[in-house]
Amino acid sequence: MTYVLIHGAGDVAWYWHLVSAELRARGHEVVAVDLPCDDESAGWSAYADTVITAIGKRTQLVVVAQSLGGFTAPLVCARKPANLLVLVAGMIPRPGESANDYWTNTGYTRLSGKADPSDTIATFYQDVPRDLAQQAIKHGRRQGKAVGAEPWPLRTWPKVPVRFLLCRDDRLFPAAWLRGVVRDRLGIEPDEIDGGHCPALARPKELADRLEAFQK
Repeated sequence: MTYVLIHGAGDVAWYWHLVSAELRARGHEVVAVDLPCDDESAGWSAYADTVITAIGKRTQLVVVAQSLGGFTAPLVCARKPANLLVLVAGMIPRPGESANDYWTNTGYTRLSGKADPSDTIATFYQDVPRDLAQQAIKHGRRQGKAVGAEPWPLRTWPKVPVRFLLCRDDRLFPAAWLRGVVRDRLGIEPDEIDGGHCPALARPKELADRLEAFQK
């Protein structure tokens, strides 16, 4: 089994390093990529191309995407046969929808009173060990703005089984809001895990356990 791990906005493949180690120790192959998120000329096609190139000739794919990676992952699955698509606190685009319009279209409301939006650790990494959270911030990159205005290019979702893992204590994507988005857009009930927006850093072993369990 090859796990293809796609990060979120303004991030890097390093985000997945603890989960990658867990999966490799269990005998799986892992492909984690750096998307061209700091390249203003890169659109969704370039994001998908980056992942497709990294996959190469590998098969038996499980494509896993976090947050904004949900816009890229289905594009990959439309071009490469995959056994499963897993969205972890992911965005779920509709055909022709831009990432910028996603928030209004889904009735997004940030969880109020829990964190100062300007406090990156409090919003994204509240349950991540402090030193690891600080490393994550150092690894982060600027997220290009142009891709956010580009309509999502697929006419329909690819024909691949989908699982959604929701984070119950997510301060960026509140659980009550996200449950409704998953039901509306995917027609499924989300699976749930404790913790905030970044379980790959806060709960890497548990996340790896969940990803393996989804294959059974």
